[in-house]
Amino acid sequence: METAPVPLGMPELRPDAAGPAAPRPGGHETGLLDQFGRVATDMRLSLTDKCNLRCQYCMPEAGLDWLKKDKLLTAEEIVRLVGLGVDRLGVRELRLTGGEPLVRADLVDIIAALRSNHPELPISLTTNGVGLAGKAQALANAGLTRLNVSMDTLHHDAFLQLTRRPFLDQVLAGIEAASAAGLAPIKINAVLLRGINDGHAAELLQWSLDRGYELRFIEQMPLDADHGWTREGMITAEEIRALLSTNFDLSPDPRARDGAPAERFEVRAAGTPGLLGTVGIIASVTEPFCADCRRTRITAEGKVMSCLFSLTEVDLLPLLRTGSSTHDDDAVASRWQDAMWAKPKAHGMGRPGLGDAGFVQPDRSMSAIGG
Repeated sequence: METAPVPLGMPELRPDAAGPAAPRPGGHETGLLDQFGRVATDMRLSLTDKCNLRCQYCMPEAGLDWLKKDKLLTAEEIVRLVGLGVDRLGVRELRLTGGEPLVRADLVDIIAALRSNHPELPISLTTNGVGLAGKAQALANAGLTRLNVSMDTLHHDAFLQLTRRPFLDQVLAGIEAASAAGLAPIKINAVLLRGINDGHAAELLQWSLDRGYELRFIEQMPLDADHGWTREGMITAEEIRALLSTNFDLSPDPRARDGAPAERFEVRAAGTPGLLGTVGIIASVTEPFCADCRRTRITAEGKVMSCLFSLTEVDLLPLLRTGSSTHDDDAVASRWQDAMWAKPKAHGMGRPGLGDAGFVQPDRSMSAIGG
């Protein structure tokens, strides 16, 4: 029997340590600009905080105290927000996240509406793959561009230990269905935990290369609801590269990173010249890329988070629900811009040996933020 979900609540809304250096420039033409000159063009929009897995690095075994339905953004509000982002504020790419977005019954309808309004907009989905097999074709037909599937291992015992659920076969079937539906590229996101799946890194890369998937390893971040993360326990990007080097030679991808969170590497079998593909490593903790961050995040209940680790949130939902006139849209857009203008320079996590001065772990877990 499962225990009761953990009621973590929402974080206190308090300013980040470094506030705006000057008033935000007026006018929508400035887009989602921050005080350090970065412009957010990549929108991450969470559709729900619910998830059907209980990954150790994200959620407690009992789950969380889920948001009530009336607190979530409706399909109409999601479409409206994306429209404001694209048409007024310079958004050029959209990723739908969760929680687990597949648990929303209206997901296909949301994607179809977004595609109808924005025919050229890249729309991606981050999913754990559970339930994907039965929905992949409908998602492709609705206009989804591509998928990121979170899968940390190919071993059933390790998958069960990591996620606390025996759903690996469902995830694998979902990935195959997505490929058959023509969704490409398919990216596989993997987090390595010491003593559980860190020995599976090279195997997972070979499996991805054989199938034409793009594997991305992600350093475990301090966004777990149990607050059990430690720097010492985390598998670092340097360690990931060492784990892969037992089977492969890695060299920097010559293509420009262009604001992407993953640093890409070309992959060759050890000691051979033939290119097999690429692998990405997202090193948010030990090799941060804050200086070129281009992301803006909106939670499932309509709050802007300028940074994944932000302690400050700006609520758009009350403005969204006051009406739908041009004047109301102006107010929503302006508040969104204010939130991004106050984005901190960096998240405060220092490099190994330098400490984490200034960093405070957010109260929200990853599932309650949206990746």
